[in-house]
Amino acid sequence: MKPTHLAAALCLAATAGIASAQEHNLARNLAATCANCHGTNGNPVVGSGMAPLAGIEKGRLLQTIKDFKSGAKPATIMHQIAKGYTDEQMDLIATYFAAQK
Repeated sequence: MKPTHLAAALCLAATAGIASAQEHNLARNLAATCANCHGTNGNPVVGSGMAPLAGIEKGRLLQTIKDFKSGAKPATIMHQIAKGYTDEQMDLIATYFAAQK
């Protein structure tokens, strides 16, 4: 392998780790907007009446967010909040909360 090809391959491999870290940070940052109601990392204050998000299976949480966005699931505020997210952002949020405890 030529030195220039090797250098290019190493650069690409290095940026893959950065992209993964940025995606995790983006997921965490998007999920942080949920903390006002659902608590830090999806763990609401005990007795608050808010649904926990931490540890909810990704597919179930993603479908719930989509149902809020479409209006299929009634809500007082979530239908408005969910409309502000793209499908990719909703996927990141659901992935993040599924990994929380």
